[in-house]
Amino acid sequence: MAKKGLGKGLSTLFDDNTIIDDIIEESSNKDISQIKLSLIEPNRNQPRKNFDNEKIEALANSIKENGLIQPIIITPSKNGMYKIVAGERRWRASKKAGLKEIPAVIRDYSDEQVAEIALIENLQREDLNPIEEALGYKALLEEFNLTQELISQKIGKSRSAIANSMRLLSLEEQIQKLLVAGDITSGHARAILSLEDNDLRLALSRRIIEDGLNVRQTEALSRQLQKKAPKKKTPEKTAYDIELEHIQNKLSSDLGTKVRIVHTDKKGRIEIEYYGNEDLERILNLINYS
Repeated sequence: MAKKGLGKGLSTLFDDNTIIDDIIEESSNKDISQIKLSLIEPNRNQPRKNFDNEKIEALANSIKENGLIQPIIITPSKNGMYKIVAGERRWRASKKAGLKEIPAVIRDYSDEQVAEIALIENLQREDLNPIEEALGYKALLEEFNLTQELISQKIGKSRSAIANSMRLLSLEEQIQKLLVAGDITSGHARAILSLEDNDLRLALSRRIIEDGLNVRQTEALSRQLQKKAPKKKTPEKTAYDIELEHIQNKLSSDLGTKVRIVHTDKKGRIEIEYYGNEDLERILNLINYS
C-alpha cells in the first residue's frame, strides 16, 4: 500500500487547478488504493459543516451507476483509521450507495497540513458559507498557532480579507444563521457590523430580508441608524488620560499590534495582543526579551 509525502510542497500548489486536482495528478496509479469505508473517518477540522442531502443523494445515484471516478485523499491516523483530507462528500455518497470500499490516495500529512488543505480546497471550490470560512481561519489561528500573515500566504488571500472574514464571528448567532442559510451576504453582514447596538443589528438584518435590500442600500440604512442611535455619554478626558492614550497608540505602532492600557487610581495593566507563537516571538524580540 503506497504512501507518499506531499511531493511539490503545500506552498507551490496554487494554480488554475484545485489543490486536490494537483495531488491526484502527481499521484501514479500505484498510489491509489482500494480502502474499506469502515476504515475511513471524517476530519473534525473539516471547515465545511453543512452538506446538501439532495446533492449527496444525487451523487450516490451516480456512484451506483458509474462507480466513484475520482479518488478521495486520506492520511493515516494514530488509531489505525484513515482521516479524510479531501472528499468527505464523496465518502458520504459512497456509503449511501452501499459501497464497501473506495479508491483513495494515501498521503502522510500533519494535522496542520490536513486543516490547511481542507480549507484551501473548499475555498477553491467555493463550497464554504461565510461562517464556515471564518471558522476555518479561526482554527488555523487558535489550534495551529498560525499568524494572519502566514495564513494569508498559504491561502492566497489578503490579510485584511482574512481579518474581515473572522469579524463575522462577532455577529449575533441569529445573524450568523442568516449568513449560513444564504439569506444575507457577507457584504450585508459587514454593513450590519458597523452598528454597535445588538438590537439595531437584528432590526437591520430583518429589514434586509423583508425589503430585499442590496448591499449598497443596507450600507446607507446602517449609516442612518448610526446617526439616530443614542450616543453613550463618555466622561471628559483628563490630561493624564490623553497622555495614556498617546502612550497606548505609540506602543501599538511600535509593536505592530493592538495594545491596551487599563488604568485605575490604584492599579492597572498593559494588554498586548498577538496571534500565535511566531507573532509572540516577534513581539518579545522587539522588547528585547529573551
